[in-house]
Amino acid sequence: MRILITGGTSGLGLAMARALTEDGHRIVLTGRDAGRATAVAGSLPGEVHGIGMDVRDAGSVRAGRDATVDRLGGLDVLVNNAGIGMRTVNPAFLTAPQPFWKVPEQGFRDVVDTNLTGYFLVASAVVPDLLDAPAGRIVNVTMNHATMRRAGFVPYGPSRAGAESLSRIMAADLAGTTVTVNLLLPGGPTVTGMIPDGVDASAMLPAEIMAAPIRWLCSPAADGIHDERIVATEFADRS
Repeated sequence: MRILITGGTSGLGLAMARALTEDGHRIVLTGRDAGRATAVAGSLPGEVHGIGMDVRDAGSVRAGRDATVDRLGGLDVLVNNAGIGMRTVNPAFLTAPQPFWKVPEQGFRDVVDTNLTGYFLVASAVVPDLLDAPAGRIVNVTMNHATMRRAGFVPYGPSRAGAESLSRIMAADLAGTTVTVNLLLPGGPTVTGMIPDGVDASAMLPAEIMAAPIRWLCSPAADGIHDERIVATEFADRS
C-alpha cells in the first residue's frame, strides 16, 4: 500500500513507519523539518520518502499532499499521527501540573492547532485521493480517555478528545464509501519525545507497541474494519 504517516520522524510515527516497511509498503513520512524527515526516511529500508510538512498550515499540508501523490502515484492510507504534548506548555507537567488558567494562550493554540486542526487539515486534503483508491483507509492516533480528563492536562487532553470526536464524525461521513476510519492508541504512557527529561520511563510502553496493530490495519485482514477504537496493549492478532 501507499501510506502517508504524519509526524513520522520519531516516537510512535517512526515505530509505525519502521514496522510497515517490513511488509513492503511504500511510505511517505513527514516532519516540520524537511531535512530531518529526509534523513530519517533514508535510514529505513525499502521505499520511504521524507518530506517537510507543518500540519498547522493549510498551504504546507496541500504541498505535502502533492509531494506525497507525486512520489507514490496515489495514496491508500493516511496515518494521522503528528502531535505535540504537554511538555511544550509545561516541561514539568508530570511532577508539577499547572491548572488550565495558567496555560499560555499561544501554547494552548499551538497544541490544538497541531493535534486537532492538523488531523482535520491533512485528512481533508487527502480524502479525495483515498476515495480514488480501491480501499482507502484513515488511522487517527489517539490516547487513553483518562488522560483527556486528567488534572493539569490542558491543552493536550482537550486536543486529543477533539480529535477523537473528529475521527468518529469522519467515520460517519465516510460510511458507505470505500474509505474506512479507525482510531489507534498505545494503551498507556509510552516512551516518546513527549516525556519530560529525567522521568523514569522504565515502566512505560515502548513505541513499538504500535507495530502489530498498524501492520494489521494496513493489511487485507482489516478490509471493512470501520469506526473502531483499537488499543495496542489489548490487540490480539485478528488476521
